[in-house]
Amino acid sequence: MITEPARVRRTLAASTAFAGSAAAFAALYVAAGAPTPLLVVYEQEWHFPAWVLTVAFASYALGLLAALLVAGSLSDHVGRRPVLIGSLAVELGAMLMFVFASDIGWVIAARTIQGIATGAATSAFSASVVEHAPEHRKKLATIIAGIAPAGGLGLGALLTGAAVQFSDHASALVFTALAVIMVVGTGFAAFSAETVSPRPGAMRSLIPRVSIPEAARREFLASAPVHMAAWMLAGLFMGLVPTILRDLLGLHSGLLNGATVFVQPAAAAVAGLALGGLTPRRTIFVGGAGVLLGTVVNMTGVATATLPLLWLGGLIGGVGVGASFSGALRTITPLAQPHQRAGLFAAVYLIAYLSFGVPAIVAGLLIAPLGLLHTVLGYGAVIIAAAALGLLAQYRTHTGHR
Repeated sequence: MITEPARVRRTLAASTAFAGSAAAFAALYVAAGAPTPLLVVYEQEWHFPAWVLTVAFASYALGLLAALLVAGSLSDHVGRRPVLIGSLAVELGAMLMFVFASDIGWVIAARTIQGIATGAATSAFSASVVEHAPEHRKKLATIIAGIAPAGGLGLGALLTGAAVQFSDHASALVFTALAVIMVVGTGFAAFSAETVSPRPGAMRSLIPRVSIPEAARREFLASAPVHMAAWMLAGLFMGLVPTILRDLLGLHSGLLNGATVFVQPAAAAVAGLALGGLTPRRTIFVGGAGVLLGTVVNMTGVATATLPLLWLGGLIGGVGVGASFSGALRTITPLAQPHQRAGLFAAVYLIAYLSFGVPAIVAGLLIAPLGLLHTVLGYGAVIIAAAALGLLAQYRTHTGHR
């Protein structure tokens, strides 16, 4: 029989659990960003069509969305630890699949499983980071929970790009290191104190609920085009930039691939932190304008094969992505009752990840008949139109409330 003192000795201190949860959460998204510079390497090694590359990219987003909708609130019922331990174990399996992948089918399967693990863990990690934080660190914990996904994606791409540049065994090196990190993260989750008490309804929580409360419907519909534009731009940058650099700009540097992809999510993370003092409406306007302008600059860079314009567009567009998402969430969240928020957030993420993944697959299918340049420019035109529509909808909603 384990005594109460024994339990206390086996539980990490709150500050250690907080740091461990935050690091493991960020590492989950570092792992999500890591494959991006490697996809073009796989394409060169295994000689598959370009559209398959976009499927490999987007399969992560679709797996994440499915898991988020099904298991997003599971940890409220069974506890944070079981969900985190299970998710990190699944993520470990995905990392090992990457290590031993011998063809693109294995990579697609690993990306899908990785998305499922990330989707299942995201809400539990977000809650765990805040709940383990000491009282004087609660604000910091909220900031970490908000910027860890975008920052992790960018950092993962940057580090993997460096590995591609300086190692002939980048895939094995990167994913072996990440597998070890997931084992350490699982240890932190296992020995951290549970922060919620189990409650009934676990099976019912697995039924996807996508609902928009009537009070939030007007604001949700007004923000939807901005969401779509922002996440389509994120999908374009994360999914196609390495191919653009190689095929349109004639650049074959792994480090350059990783650094270029890094720009946008890093800017999104900084924007989410820096623009918190603006009103939610103004933040959305800044976000929508950033997405529109960033896309125009990106498309100019693509059309003229000018790398600095890709960097500048990524920076401006990243600010737009971070601002539009945080502003929209801050606008609609107070309009939903606590019991309505899970369904509302599910609707937000449904738009976000479908916009992130599906257009990238469509673009991949269009590359063969239209060519990469025309496909990318057409993709950009759709983003610009959605961003403009979103800004118009925000303006009309704003003036309608005056």
